[in-house]
Amino acid sequence: MDRSSPITADPAPPDPTWHVGERALQRSAGLAERLAEIGPRVIRDHMIAQHRAFYPLLPFVAAGVVDPSGAVWATLIAGRPGFLSAPDPGTLAVSAARDPGDPADAGLEDGAAIGLLGIELHTRRRNRLNGILHRAGADGFRVSVRESFGNCPRYIRLRSFRFVRDPAEGPAARPEILDGLDARARAAIAAAETLFVASAFAGPDGTRVDVSHRGGRPGFIRIDADDTLTIPDFAGNGFFNTLGNIHANPRAGLALVDFATGDLLQLSGAAEVVLDDPAIAAFAGAERLLRFRPRQVVRRTDALPLRWTAPEDGASPHLAQTGAWDSARRSA
Repeated sequence: MDRSSPITADPAPPDPTWHVGERALQRSAGLAERLAEIGPRVIRDHMIAQHRAFYPLLPFVAAGVVDPSGAVWATLIAGRPGFLSAPDPGTLAVSAARDPGDPADAGLEDGAAIGLLGIELHTRRRNRLNGILHRAGADGFRVSVRESFGNCPRYIRLRSFRFVRDPAEGPAARPEILDGLDARARAAIAAAETLFVASAFAGPDGTRVDVSHRGGRPGFIRIDADDTLTIPDFAGNGFFNTLGNIHANPRAGLALVDFATGDLLQLSGAAEVVLDDPAIAAFAGAERLLRFRPRQVVRRTDALPLRWTAPEDGASPHLAQTGAWDSARRSA
């Protein structure tokens, strides 16, 4: 049964900060009036000085794109710290060669919309930037900023990184295009504590693309027999950038990284926001659900030149009050 809620008529006048999908979910959460007021103050069309200093510290950035077929993809782009730079408040430069094995590469063309998430796992700092890509060659691109804002550190597991090869050296293994979730893919999803979600919305002012982080205890992503994935959505900033996009445009891309091996599992498919389901109340901490049905699955072994290690006490304290799917099933 489809338990998602349709977008109802929006009683508010057009808002340059929030689109119709975001406002619909903000209304469902009782946050619309507050966010109509604070949105223009926290979502800027430029990077503040703190963000300009932040991006050059990172060894990777998550990206969300839309390929020419309309499929949404999430990916990770890696480089030595400094491969990201902000020559001015309205521009983020990315110095990284194209990777034809990345299914997201087809969406990294000149003039495309792109969403970026900078996340420093060893400090839990993260900032978002969405804009338009400008490419003059295969060795990098620039992004003209349309939206720049900070994110809270909740649900992020602490991890320290190291490089195992030069980022300019691509992986030796070729990408695997899967018919569905095989046993190895299912095991990777079942063990995941981190998920990156890309989404997009086409509005009168052009396409907006967003990519966000989702964290949970291992097993927080439920895998059904038909490969459908169900992900609890915990309390956040209430902006609903990701879920608002999906509420209006039911497509998404997921990326899961194996922090020990650098493998990357990328999925593109159909998505929906579930606002009415007994499992929401049964899964401790969940406020709604994201349901995803993969249509394309790509596994890239050793895709990233990075490896991460996590301290035993590195779990986010915000996850202590969240539940598990086994208990949700028993209660539903």
